[in-house]
Amino acid sequence: MIKSVCGYCGVGCGVVYDDSKLFGDASYPTNNGNLCLKGASGLLSINPQTRVLKPQIRENIEDDFRVATYEECISFIAGKIKRTKKEKVAFYLSGQLLTEDYYIANKLGKGFIGTSNVDTNSRTCMSSAVVAYKKSIGADFVPLRMDDIFKADLLILAGSNTAESHVIFHGKIKKAKKHGLKVVVIDPRFTDTAKSADIYLGINAGSDIDFFNLISKRLIDEELYDKEFVNSHINGFDVLKSGLDSLDSDDMLSRTGLTDEQFDEFFLLYKNSKNIITAWTMGLNQSSQGVDKNLALINTHLLGGKIFKSGNGPLSLTGQPNAMGGREVGGLATMLAVHLGFDEESVKKVSNFWESKNVSTKAGLSATQMMDAGLEVLLISHTDPIYHLPNRNKTEALMSKIPLVVEINAYENSQSAKFAHIKLPSAPWGEKEGTQTNLDRTITKQEKLIKTAQGVKADWEIFQLLAWELGYKKEFNYKNPKEIFNEYKEMTKLNSYMDISQTSYDELSQKPFIWGEQIKTFLTKDKKGNLFFVQNKELGEKRDEEYPFILLTGRTRDQWHSGTKTTVPPSLLKYKELNFCQIHTKDALKLGIQNGDEIKVVSRRGELLSKAIVSEEINEKTIFIPITNREINYLTDDLLDAESFQPDYNHSTVRIEKLYKK
Repeated sequence: MIKSVCGYCGVGCGVVYDDSKLFGDASYPTNNGNLCLKGASGLLSINPQTRVLKPQIRENIEDDFRVATYEECISFIAGKIKRTKKEKVAFYLSGQLLTEDYYIANKLGKGFIGTSNVDTNSRTCMSSAVVAYKKSIGADFVPLRMDDIFKADLLILAGSNTAESHVIFHGKIKKAKKHGLKVVVIDPRFTDTAKSADIYLGINAGSDIDFFNLISKRLIDEELYDKEFVNSHINGFDVLKSGLDSLDSDDMLSRTGLTDEQFDEFFLLYKNSKNIITAWTMGLNQSSQGVDKNLALINTHLLGGKIFKSGNGPLSLTGQPNAMGGREVGGLATMLAVHLGFDEESVKKVSNFWESKNVSTKAGLSATQMMDAGLEVLLISHTDPIYHLPNRNKTEALMSKIPLVVEINAYENSQSAKFAHIKLPSAPWGEKEGTQTNLDRTITKQEKLIKTAQGVKADWEIFQLLAWELGYKKEFNYKNPKEIFNEYKEMTKLNSYMDISQTSYDELSQKPFIWGEQIKTFLTKDKKGNLFFVQNKELGEKRDEEYPFILLTGRTRDQWHSGTKTTVPPSLLKYKELNFCQIHTKDALKLGIQNGDEIKVVSRRGELLSKAIVSEEINEKTIFIPITNREINYLTDDLLDAESFQPDYNHSTVRIEKLYKK
């Protein structure tokens, strides 16, 4: 029997592998033996029919690949990097990587090659939350844990469909409701999550800032905020109050699409709730004002003093299993390592620790900026930017111009492989070991369940081989992930609030470790939280006669992103629908569309085919297409948040055309 952890969403459920079968770990605190369909079917993802099992290389993307060796490929990559300016080299990493993989890649890129262009697909997932946490509480730190919902009176879920995206956490929510927790769901769609809510508020897409500003304005105007807490522990109150005074409440409410009665019902529950948690995910983060949306939400907790107290706080729900671990080791281009920045003192600390004179001194290109920067070398590890970056036609055109694209992946059928010159096979979940950090700071050990496929290497081994070929054998001389973790653990001591050094690699095989539990106050220099006045600037695309609908995107319960891991042949699972377009009944009637009709959805950037699901469980003039449609990003806008560089995935304008059978 081997105990490990699931490799899908950020909840991070414990699993048990025994007699070639997978079960939920009843002793693991996150899931208590429960698994969602994806987690329970995890062994199906280790499928040789869909795997990259041998290194492959070609000179041009129009050519066929030929089988090669790691040695040949690594030598070619290293040679190209040596001949290339560091500013033209980039690593595109993933929340699917383990912490040890992430650490080695980040150390090599930023510490020795000297490029800051080391970023991750967390850029499209959590970067808005990261920036807002740093601005408001002083660090990329989630100040509570999932089980705090059992101590809360009210849980607000904003732009988050936990029933499909964080299934086991949603089960906890339903359990907490039986003990008195009230749940409010804020979403333009009446989702599966909304079906179990006490109050559902179907606000208009893009109006989240208005909604949270209305809460803050009412708290201040009715003097319901925690005056003692604000006076003693919070900066920026006068600026926020003045800014909110300049806004018209009726205008803000009108933009949300809610009635006075709906907001009053909600606010009565809000002000009578002692302990409040607000949880959110991509509905807020993936926006041209994603940071501002996060700040507006966090403002409500700072005003109410509902933070760093049991059963209270802003709880960002991470999408991928190790997105948080990647942030901890410095996987974002806007940070170095162990949450250190590019200030002179931090650069000196990192340089001394790594014993390198090549450490980057300024932030690099984000994942959403790389394609448009004239790169000459791009290494992609366990992710698929062609599939998941917005404005896909533009992304394809830009990636096709990069002289060397290397894809490190376990799976054969990625969309980015069409643009790669080298494919290097890497070990997937179940065939490798290392650590990961779930969405509430819980570090767990992912164990190797079965033998790694013959000839296939773990990601850290691939990056280590590259480091050796570049001349850094002494600095990257690791025998196993444990040695990497031990070095990383020592490095966390450079940051005063990261206490990861209190655990060990061996201990993590026995039980998880939650870092940061001793942090009970703000991590800013003055130990005070910061309020920020923000307002809805309505930066997203505007509907017009040609493109009258707003497109929303999101996950479905049983599928993982593009399906390389979950739609395995032969499929043994009964999936929910994977390709559909949810449209309001009235809109469908006007367009002559019936349930099940084939339709074409068109934006200013591209088009795709889908199937109409006619429903009243979505706002009018709004449609929803899941990201399980691999072509979704032919439609989406590449407008970015100015601070987080996260794309505006949930505010693209489109039109719908009915397809007529010949």
